[in-house]
Amino acid sequence: MSTRETSAGDDPIIESRDQLVAPMQLGEKPKSAWRIGTEHEKLVYKRDDFRAPSYDEPCGIRDMLLNMQKFGWEPVEEGGKVIALKGADGAVSLEPAGQLELSGAPLENLHETCNETGRHLKQVKEVGDACGVGFLGLGMWPDKTRAELPIMPKGRYDIMLRHMPRVGSMGLDMMLRTCTIQVNLDYSSEADMVKKFRVGLALQPLATALFANSPFTEGKPNGYLSYRSHIWSDTDPHRTGMLPFVFEDGFGYERWVDYMLDVPMYFVFRDGKYIDAAGLSFRDFLDGKLSVLPGEKPRQSDWWDHLSTAFPEVRLKSFLEMRGADGGPWNRICALPAFWVGLLYDQGALDAAWDLVKDWTMDEREALRSAVPKLALDAPVPGGGRLQDIGKEALAIARAGLAARARLNTSGDNETGFLETLDEIVASGKVPAQRLLDCYNGEWAGDMSQVYKLSF
Repeated sequence: MSTRETSAGDDPIIESRDQLVAPMQLGEKPKSAWRIGTEHEKLVYKRDDFRAPSYDEPCGIRDMLLNMQKFGWEPVEEGGKVIALKGADGAVSLEPAGQLELSGAPLENLHETCNETGRHLKQVKEVGDACGVGFLGLGMWPDKTRAELPIMPKGRYDIMLRHMPRVGSMGLDMMLRTCTIQVNLDYSSEADMVKKFRVGLALQPLATALFANSPFTEGKPNGYLSYRSHIWSDTDPHRTGMLPFVFEDGFGYERWVDYMLDVPMYFVFRDGKYIDAAGLSFRDFLDGKLSVLPGEKPRQSDWWDHLSTAFPEVRLKSFLEMRGADGGPWNRICALPAFWVGLLYDQGALDAAWDLVKDWTMDEREALRSAVPKLALDAPVPGGGRLQDIGKEALAIARAGLAARARLNTSGDNETGFLETLDEIVASGKVPAQRLLDCYNGEWAGDMSQVYKLSF
């Protein structure tokens, strides 16, 4: 989640609807300027007893952040406490229970993306080794209850933690127990955004299946392959889901603004503090009728903040976010941007990907989304067959798209090699969670502590 530092003194008051549309319009870039932003989260644990470290304890989360300054990271504070870092590779931030996230810099190709990921993991491993801390690439804590997890000192999280139980049964699990990999991608025009958004939504269940990696809850199999994905089904219906209106005629920036105005607020950031506005209306805010700030109208930064508080399968800000994947190890961190860049950044591939899904009805898309958390690649798809079949076609399209981009490293290799781990998953039909379950039922003999051997 994004981290605010200060309130800008020159932040304009929103006076017109044009200012609400502006962030999306400002995202338009020529193809030569398209970039790749990759975000990935990790579970942090103490190696001696596998518990999640608190923020304040010696060699806890705070000390890890401070120790990373030796790599050139600069601290970001809230209320006098370091809650994030910023640097050349983007930002390092904290999720609610101390999950560590790299929000990578916007990069030109996947070779740079994977190098960035490698640098980050090398840095956190060095800092972690000095503190007896390890990191897991999973979609969800495999053995922790909510009560066993610490809470990070970020004001927006306090508000969200209070609000989540009012709107769904699993919002606290989303905040405290899950990890994801996400990819942020550009578009050249409103029409280009619309097509990429539709392809991204329709094929997001495939990404969820390929990266399914959360089959355990509190030390036991939970009956799902991506429980992280299942959690979103009862987190907050006002800000999640497959967004049927995206597939309707006339969808574009204006319709996205209408959707976001209907998403209830979480907070307003003023003078370095978060004001609880959970459940209130941004429309009322525009009219100066927000109960927690009576008579005050929103500033541009308030709208940017609000755009970050919806959590659908694909999200639009000044770029598109692909949000369907569980967290995973190093090679799958690189594979997710390869999948989406291959499908969306070459026009021939984008057209072919749309042809693959354009005839699906909304009911069929919803049914696939609902089936994937349990069935992954075995989920039935519109027209017959299984998602594994669609996976083979989608990966072939992505591979062609990456080959057409012809972004080479110093050895002369293009970007297609980053898809190899996904090729193996689709060929076998066995997703990462199924391999974990094989271990649990086999060599681990039900001993969940063995999962920590998968540490980075």
